[in-house]
Amino acid sequence: MKKEVIDAVTMKRALTRITYEIIERNKGIEDLVLVGIKTRGIYIAQRIAERLKQLEDVDVPVGELDITGYRDDQKVDATIETTSTIPLSLEGKEVILLDDVLYTGRTIRAALDAVMDYGRPRRISLAVLVDRGHRELPIRADFVGKNIPTSKTEEIIVEMEEIDGNDRILIDQTEE
Repeated sequence: MKKEVIDAVTMKRALTRITYEIIERNKGIEDLVLVGIKTRGIYIAQRIAERLKQLEDVDVPVGELDITGYRDDQKVDATIETTSTIPLSLEGKEVILLDDVLYTGRTIRAALDAVMDYGRPRRISLAVLVDRGHRELPIRADFVGKNIPTSKTEEIIVEMEEIDGNDRILIDQTEE
């Protein structure tokens, strides 16, 4: 059974709060690059970049990161090309990785490996819309839209206007 836990207005507020925190912690946004992890992380990065443009009148570059070939928990055919689009070298940049849900940390571990293929950033931060707990690796987000404690039998479903037709976050109780 699916239950809505965050509606469109609350999601927008969470993304706005993350945007303000990014500005405050980075003491501005010079040398900042937003890198969204496919798929929903890209839309989160684009929305935050739009908000940064409104607030700071600066165009922050946004990259798209495909981590398929970097996962340690899935066998991947080495001949499959990833579809990452990073618009510039990340060498010496302040990179913020963006994803929809932080769970075990394995996606982020793979993303860190992938980012290094585009240069060595000065610093990498992590922003997530939802942190649901249950880490398997020592990874934590620097910016969190909402902490939603879950059981391992629950699933967080993030729906975004760009691909799902609406903005909301659901919890689904799965069968064990």
